[in-house]
Amino acid sequence: MSLSIWLGALEQGLLWGAMVLGVYMTFRILDYPDLTIDGAFTLGAAVAAKFIVAGYNPWLSLLLAVLCGALAGLITGLLHTQLRVAPLLSGILTMIALYSINLRIMGQANLSLLRVKTIFTWAKGLPALGPFGPALLGLLVAALVLILLYLFLETELGMSIRATGDNEQMIRSLGVNTSTMKLVGLAIANALVALSGGLVAQYQGFADIGMGIGMIIAGLASVIIGEALVGSQTLVRALLAAITGSIIYRAVISLVLQLGLPPTDLKLLTSLIVVIAMAFPLVRRRLGLRALRLRSEQGAAAGQRNQDL
Repeated sequence: MSLSIWLGALEQGLLWGAMVLGVYMTFRILDYPDLTIDGAFTLGAAVAAKFIVAGYNPWLSLLLAVLCGALAGLITGLLHTQLRVAPLLSGILTMIALYSINLRIMGQANLSLLRVKTIFTWAKGLPALGPFGPALLGLLVAALVLILLYLFLETELGMSIRATGDNEQMIRSLGVNTSTMKLVGLAIANALVALSGGLVAQYQGFADIGMGIGMIIAGLASVIIGEALVGSQTLVRALLAAITGSIIYRAVISLVLQLGLPPTDLKLLTSLIVVIAMAFPLVRRRLGLRALRLRSEQGAAAGQRNQDL
């Protein structure tokens, strides 16, 4: 594979990294199966693309996409906390509603950004960076998001959100409003997802109504891969694992496509990657126990031989 292929995988992994952090926020920290992510990703792309085409600054358009993503997360949270809708169903309802909303925003199924300036137009235009401009921009955005999310989760509010996911009844007994914690957590998670959607739309040069389909699976695959390779013993390692998993996942996708897999089979490949990543810790644990048992049996046999002698 050429350098451009690996560089493209790195760029995509970093740009999708904010989405993976959003998935980590809901599934790992809040313990909330939020399917809003598929719709929020497209929402971020649609809002960013629409405002850029209308002549707004690309960075401002990205900020507006983040705010719309946070609003989508709030709606999901309100359905759950105020109307007592089950977490899974609340996300599905918002995701379905966002499909029509995204079509309304774009006015069509696909919105092109090829003839307008985006943040990547600026990055590619820097002569000192050359072809590495988008990758460095993606790295800066991913690093900034990771640092801000870490600092937030270390605050008292962030600790309360983490405690809500760990043990909701316990933290409620201490006087914390867990409904508010869920609302804040879901808003931040979907804001990150929408940020990723806005970045990806500008990177690819278009926003499409179907670009968010399967994002939740891709995010879960990235989180699980990262945790299997990097670990999640501390918050810093867990956040770094999410970004690392996103890069590895995109690299695997690029490699398999180069080997001749039809693009139509990508969803099947994603599902297989998730299954393998989820089975990896279990297989590793079983192999470790088997090796430990074998060493124990060998030690017992050696001890018995010594007694016979």
